[in-house]
Amino acid sequence: MFHLPDRVEKPCARWLAWLIAGIAALCMAGCAGLPTDVQRKPSMAIADGADTLLGRLVKAAAPPGEPLSGFRLLPMPQFSLHARIELARRAQRSIDVQYYLVQNDETGRYLLRALRDAADRGVRVRLLVDDLYTAGADPLFTSFASHPNVEVRLFNPFPAGRDRFGTRWAASLFDFDRVHRRMHNKLYVVDNTMAVMGGRNIANEYFLRDGGSNFIDIDTLVAGAVVPRLSSLFDMYWNSPYVYPIESLVAKGSESARELRERFDRLTSGPETLHPEEPGSTDLLGNNPLAKDLDAGTLKLVWARAEAYADPPAKALAPTPEARGLPADEASDSVLYNVRRYLRGAQSEIMQTTPYLIPGRGGMESIRIIRGNGVSYSIVTNSLAATDESLVHIGYRRYRAQMLRLGVELYELSPKRVEETKRFGMYGSASGRLHGKSAVIDRKTVFIGSMNFDPRSELHNTEIGIFIFSPQIAQQLTSLIGFIRLDGAYQLQLGSGGGIEWVSPASGDAADTILHTEPETHFWARWKLELLAPLVPESLL
Repeated sequence: MFHLPDRVEKPCARWLAWLIAGIAALCMAGCAGLPTDVQRKPSMAIADGADTLLGRLVKAAAPPGEPLSGFRLLPMPQFSLHARIELARRAQRSIDVQYYLVQNDETGRYLLRALRDAADRGVRVRLLVDDLYTAGADPLFTSFASHPNVEVRLFNPFPAGRDRFGTRWAASLFDFDRVHRRMHNKLYVVDNTMAVMGGRNIANEYFLRDGGSNFIDIDTLVAGAVVPRLSSLFDMYWNSPYVYPIESLVAKGSESARELRERFDRLTSGPETLHPEEPGSTDLLGNNPLAKDLDAGTLKLVWARAEAYADPPAKALAPTPEARGLPADEASDSVLYNVRRYLRGAQSEIMQTTPYLIPGRGGMESIRIIRGNGVSYSIVTNSLAATDESLVHIGYRRYRAQMLRLGVELYELSPKRVEETKRFGMYGSASGRLHGKSAVIDRKTVFIGSMNFDPRSELHNTEIGIFIFSPQIAQQLTSLIGFIRLDGAYQLQLGSGGGIEWVSPASGDAADTILHTEPETHFWARWKLELLAPLVPESLL
């Protein structure tokens, strides 16, 4: 531990501390490596959840005949968090949780507390988290994992410098090709009979709890025939060689089981404990909070055929290109392959949402095929003002004019209009950002998942997604996307000189407002992008 003399001024002390940390991290980088001979006890989803409380409710709600899957869209953050918590409270045998991000904030700790309470009732809990954003969270996760009914595993972990985001990257400086590849999946399965999946991670900003910015996103409740398939996709990751039990990464301390439990209680209680806002009486689609239906012994779902896909973990981390298998756009079990297959097979209309839009060569080929077939194609994405990844915007803007010339209808989210409409929740001083990854094809097929329309999802990250073959669910998602387009977005068009114009629709008989620069941004934000644009490699975005 380095101690700085009191006479060093604070700014200098801060820079000196970072310099020392950087030198130490560079020293670690030469010797840091993942542990070998790791014991990974194999485990699988429970064979049958039909005899659980949730299983009996699903069976009673399912229509007779062909086995179908039940769905309820979860567009509103309060209802989506509520669904996860209520399923955990009613779990009887197992909870399998897989996320790109479980943040060490009020929302993350609140969910972990609900999972620990389920473990206290004898429920087996398996938590699989990508290690990218776990810096400083080892005390929370190790105390959670100390419960005899809980296991925690991390995907593609950082072996050193784990306390800080910067030091863990510095310690892995010579291992960049591995550590930049991440597990982007989001999945939550209870008793192998009900699930929640979609675009939301577990953090304040996904559930309208952040003071700076919050995401507009989409999840779906899932029940019935496709849930065992989702569980098998979870097992594929859980038992892969690319995940590490947290005990293999964090040295065991001297604390007893009781002390670890007390530490977990201390970390997940107190003045910062989340007291979530209760869902309203109904959501945007007229659905009740899930607890109301479960308490009444009924389950109101839309039943339909469905297909679920997840990229194999080897896509990200196999040691050679050959071991990684076919590229995602050629592998029939990958999310990208099937998204492109259904998009290119559209007959009349596609409506899509993606927070990060960098089509690349393959995406532009898909757009040309779709438009060449006479299919209308509209995409909603983030504006520069709305995006949380300004570098991604550099990649996106390279393709805007091309897409518009091909006849794609482009819409960009407006934080100002989202706040004004109140339709998506009360954002207050926080800005609204789009995070949902979804598509409606021909008003009868729906895609919901974790995959963005960008090179990172195609080349480097693993993804999960589900296709729902239901005109009713398609109509619901069409309405939700329509709300965003109408109340919360600018429509883009090409001006007479070929430049991009942003159209803000007016109400009533007033004239639309047409803007000629990136709306709701200041000069310095735009200038910074101009400086960075030549330096940003598209393949890493």
